[in-house]
Amino acid sequence: MPWLLSGLGLIILLLAGDSLVKGAVNLSLRLGIPALIVSLTIVAFGTSAPELLIAIQAVLDDAPGIAIGNVVGSNTANILLVLGIPALLAVMNTSECETKKTFNFMIAASVLFIALAFRGVFDWIAAVVLLAALAFVLFDAAREAKGHRAACAAGTAEEEEIEGVDPDLPGWRIAVFLVLGLVGLPLGANLLVENATVIAKMYDVSDTVIGLTLVAVGTSLPELATTVMAALRRQADVALGNVIGSNMFNLLAIIGIASLVGPIPVDAEFLKFDLWVMLGASILLVPFVYMRRDITRVWGVILTGLYLLYLAIVLS
Repeated sequence: MPWLLSGLGLIILLLAGDSLVKGAVNLSLRLGIPALIVSLTIVAFGTSAPELLIAIQAVLDDAPGIAIGNVVGSNTANILLVLGIPALLAVMNTSECETKKTFNFMIAASVLFIALAFRGVFDWIAAVVLLAALAFVLFDAAREAKGHRAACAAGTAEEEEIEGVDPDLPGWRIAVFLVLGLVGLPLGANLLVENATVIAKMYDVSDTVIGLTLVAVGTSLPELATTVMAALRRQADVALGNVIGSNMFNLLAIIGIASLVGPIPVDAEFLKFDLWVMLGASILLVPFVYMRRDITRVWGVILTGLYLLYLAIVLS
């Protein structure tokens, strides 16, 4: 039963997160908020809402291992699994992508996160540091996007730049999307965290391990679906940008906000192994970002294999 309820909670989370993004984006643009601001804030927060609600619920339920395990596990899965599986289906032409700046930000965020982890706890001080770093990244992205837009003589309408926008969407449907999202997210998070904790006790493993595996893989499913479609459509920039952006947001926003709800102690095992695996997986992107290599099927086998090896070590 806990497995079924965990699965149900995950499905509710994913559907509610998607519903909240659709409702919030359409409402914001209807109120005249610029598409750029919407894409940098509402879409970014909305697509990470499941991870955020899980982290907050885990802190409230005194299962902080799930909160930090979800973030570290998701970041590792995003690189090894979310890029590995699509590469098995189609070669991703990442040699054509320019992602050096965002990649550097992601590495810097990872190093900052690890440094704060060695304090032994993510508290309000760590939260302020992480959220300040997030504010800097968002400000830089907004400045760069405005400059790019000003330099472009031609372009599509703003509404077409954001996925999920429907100019003809009636007001009552926007309201339904918002209500479903706002009700579904805490419900799904509560179901998933409570039953994931039960599963941890059933199999005599820590909530940290459950966070690193079951919860992390589950919350990485939207990124996996997006990346698979991007690979099949030959949109390597979308695939790589999705992973880098998601990882950076997980580190800075999810734990930053959750740490304001309550302190999140860091398990000693994280400091010895999991954090370094996450950083090592991030560094694996160097050939694709700096050397302009494509993610071929061989790389797909390597990345997926490394993730399966990591899972085997964690579960053992």
